[in-house]
Amino acid sequence: MRIRRAERKDTARIHDLLEQVEWVHHTARPDLFRPGGRKYTDDELAAIMADDSRPIFVAVDEDDRVLGYAFCISQDHKGDHVLTDVRSLYIDDLCVDENIRGKHVGRFLYDFVVSYARERGYYNVTLNVWEGNDRAKRFYESMGLKVQKTGMEFIL
Repeated sequence: MRIRRAERKDTARIHDLLEQVEWVHHTARPDLFRPGGRKYTDDELAAIMADDSRPIFVAVDEDDRVLGYAFCISQDHKGDHVLTDVRSLYIDDLCVDENIRGKHVGRFLYDFVVSYARERGYYNVTLNVWEGNDRAKRFYESMGLKVQKTGMEFIL
């Protein structure tokens, strides 16, 4: 297994994995997530792949088949009125194919993202986890992540 930047040839497989994530979210919060929704169009995905401030990393097998991905976003807080001048690498989405979870692909992807961020001088790596996605929470906690902030809601 190796990690590389996503390429256009990965589009269909990334969409498959995005659907798996969408289903997890829909199952936990059907009031917010539509079943069968599509997060990106092909053109939007291509634009993200071309944007160095939003790298997508894919874990691939020996046949170059995508096993999982990590969508990242560089966040520069320099000159912010409240925050210190830090750069964060935000993991917008991390998914491993549901058929191979538990085989350390997620750990491999996450460790790669942390190394990538460290080598480029980022201050931290951040992400969000939806309530109800307990498996993802346990995974991230096992990677050493700690709660940074808590988002709350009141449904009307």
